[in-house]
Amino acid sequence: MKMREETFWSWLFTVRLSRLILAAVPFLILVPLLTYWLLTSSVETNSSFDRDSADIARKVLGLIDFDHLSGPELKARIEELLRIKGSVQSELQKLEKKRQVILADLSELTKSVEYLKSDVSKKEKELEKLKASIQQTRLAQLELMQRNTPDIKPPLPLRPSAEHLRVLRPPSPRELCDTDSCFDFARCSLTAPFTVFLYNSELPDNSVIKSVLSDSESWTSDPDSACLYLVNLDVEDPADLQLLSHWQGDGRNHLLLNIHQKPLNNAVTSSRAMLAQSAFTFQTFRSKFDLILPEAVEEKEPVWRTYKAMVPIARKHLLSYIGEFNTGNLDSSAYPTVEKIFEVLGQMPRGKTSDKFSFSFSCKQKHSNVSPGDFFLCEDFSARKSLLEDSTFSLVISPFNSSVLSSQAFIRRLYESLLCGNIPVILGTSVDLPFSEYLDWSRFSVLLPRSRITELHYLLRSFPYTELFIMKRQGRLVFENYFSSQKKVISSLVGLVRNRIQIPANPVRDTPSPSVFNDSFSPLLMESLPPDVEPEENLGPLEAPFASPTFRRNFTSVLSESMENWNTRFHALTLYPHTPWEPLLPTEAKFLGSGLGFRPICGGEGGSGKEFSQALGGNSPQEQFTVVMLTYERENVLMSSLSRLYGLPYLNKVVVVWNSPKPPKQELRWPDIGVPIEVINVEENSLNNRFLPFSSIETEAILSVDDDSHLRHDEIIFGFRVWREHRDRLVGFPGRFHAWDSNHTSWNYNSNYSCELSMVLTGAAFYHKYYNYHYTHTMPEEIRLMVDELMNCEDLAMNFLISHLTRQPPVKVTSRWTFRCPGCPVSLSEDDSHFQERHRCINHFSRIYGYNPLLYTQYRADSVLFKTRIPAEKSKCFKFI
Repeated sequence: MKMREETFWSWLFTVRLSRLILAAVPFLILVPLLTYWLLTSSVETNSSFDRDSADIARKVLGLIDFDHLSGPELKARIEELLRIKGSVQSELQKLEKKRQVILADLSELTKSVEYLKSDVSKKEKELEKLKASIQQTRLAQLELMQRNTPDIKPPLPLRPSAEHLRVLRPPSPRELCDTDSCFDFARCSLTAPFTVFLYNSELPDNSVIKSVLSDSESWTSDPDSACLYLVNLDVEDPADLQLLSHWQGDGRNHLLLNIHQKPLNNAVTSSRAMLAQSAFTFQTFRSKFDLILPEAVEEKEPVWRTYKAMVPIARKHLLSYIGEFNTGNLDSSAYPTVEKIFEVLGQMPRGKTSDKFSFSFSCKQKHSNVSPGDFFLCEDFSARKSLLEDSTFSLVISPFNSSVLSSQAFIRRLYESLLCGNIPVILGTSVDLPFSEYLDWSRFSVLLPRSRITELHYLLRSFPYTELFIMKRQGRLVFENYFSSQKKVISSLVGLVRNRIQIPANPVRDTPSPSVFNDSFSPLLMESLPPDVEPEENLGPLEAPFASPTFRRNFTSVLSESMENWNTRFHALTLYPHTPWEPLLPTEAKFLGSGLGFRPICGGEGGSGKEFSQALGGNSPQEQFTVVMLTYERENVLMSSLSRLYGLPYLNKVVVVWNSPKPPKQELRWPDIGVPIEVINVEENSLNNRFLPFSSIETEAILSVDDDSHLRHDEIIFGFRVWREHRDRLVGFPGRFHAWDSNHTSWNYNSNYSCELSMVLTGAAFYHKYYNYHYTHTMPEEIRLMVDELMNCEDLAMNFLISHLTRQPPVKVTSRWTFRCPGCPVSLSEDDSHFQERHRCINHFSRIYGYNPLLYTQYRADSVLFKTRIPAEKSKCFKFI
């Protein structure tokens, strides 16, 4: 067979193509003709049976022999056909109904399938969250088991024994008295309260001192338990110090306060008591033991009312001085130097310069008795103040008496210079300055030797505006916190002694958090939460609430950050549970023995969206945040906002500040969102309540939101992650800015779309609890009063405060420009009067601070992989951000 096929194909290849075509043409012509003839003949044969359409119908209906039927039979046949038709129609209707039912069932089943698919997706998402949560719990458990920092019990408080209470002789004149040799640490345990006993505290002259000690929780009425004994020499006779109950022969642990420079006897200067006053000689001052006081003046009104604004930066006079040298019986060898200084100063205004100077070297009226070699204060204070307020720098010449370390007139000039917003130029480096043990005077004054007088003008002209502002701002902060009143001076003095013996300051006070519900009332819960409208996205594990660690650096901050606390943060006199400036470890430390609390992404390997969502990562340990929500008689809106927080990762709790005098309705149903909701009752309806440091806020991070704010979960979590990298900043969503009105030379509040921002509204913003303490306790009270007066501007006040403390602008996240929930009632912020009030607030706050601390920013933060093309097997950090 195979041979035949091969023969045929070989023969076929030998046949010519023309022969094949000739053979095929007849076949192709004859076949169609034959087919046409057969079809036409068939049609003609059947045409006799199908003459018209009626005959065909009769044939179909079985009426072939209708011509032979009678009328009744034909009628019966038609009725039968109609019955059949009705029956068929009825069957068709039943079938249609069944079809509709089947379609409806199919639709329901389709919906059920879609719902089940959606539910499966949700359950898978919840399962992922639970797996991540279990993993985080295991890590936390492992950390507890393998901690390399075990809990250490505090040492037992030291108590003075009979040996310590015995009377000792005073030190000999040759003995060098310092804190180590002349202070009894047995009375001052690190873990015991720092207590101060004030002799004769009931006397009116001691009322200010007692008030300061009571406010700082340091005063004690029990002298046997005191660490420090304070003696006011305005009340006690220096000659009778040996008669004080706990003088113990040498005055150890005593602090003698000589505000008005009362003359002292030799017994005081040779005791083991610390002496605090403004004037000392080199012979009487014991370095790092005695203390030089600034001018202690009773504060009659807030600093901002009397303090000269810091802008314009440069004032009318570059440098000014008014004073007269007291020659007295001073050694004449100092005269040439004084005359040279006055000569150089006198030539400055006559030089080829546009700078203006104001110098006066003689007094019409002298107001201070000074020792020889010192300089009289001339004219009255108002005249000196007027000159200083027109000067950028003010000259303060140290006494020429070689035995004088500090004098009252010298200290008074420093006080007046700082009060008027000057930068003091201290000529002469042999003097000691108030609280110089911890205050860095070089940051707000110019310290020069007298021999630099000929280069003084050149030196002062070299300061750029930025440096001038920094020094003027630093001088005001020092003045406000340490020098501005007698209370501030005494508080700083006690704080310095406390710092010197390494005892931390007293902790800042939290605001109590009384519940709006009584103990016996249990609020009703919603039967079910509204439908989940959050994106199908795993944003992080669900964890049990845990508080941020507090007071971790009590002693290290005293030992290693004293200068920073006194000169930069200005909280040396108060201990905060945590601050935004906690130091960061190197990135490898968390993998080499110091990983307690850290949750690196994928164990440190990093990753895209899936791995990113399972841990916080970053440079700081694991933590949570607290939502603080202010509300006033909008219960339905509040319940809706609370419900939307269900399932939000890293949420510690929700604190609702109930600003209404009316308690919540008893029938009101509250949502169960998986974390505690604490409703706090406040004393009055005030917008300042939003920023109270409530004791129920146990995390460093706070998300401040209005009760009508509408934020998605992914936006909240992204904002939280950004804040963790900018802990000292205000991080939020709606941005605003302050605009200069050149027609009125003032500031305006502006909410228009802009490429430059300076504020973030606290209706939706993250910030550190540290700023709540400052808003409540240290921010000028006038700002809070204005907020209460206008029922407006509390968010501007917080922006001003944070920018003032940090000199940093806020951080805006995502493209969101507003945060109001859809369908909520129109707020007051859309009223024109609202904007007019905010114009007033910005200008008034600037007046209080002495400058406008707001700074501009020209960027916003978005997710790392936002708008980045990534492989299909990878996922973005956030789907919509």
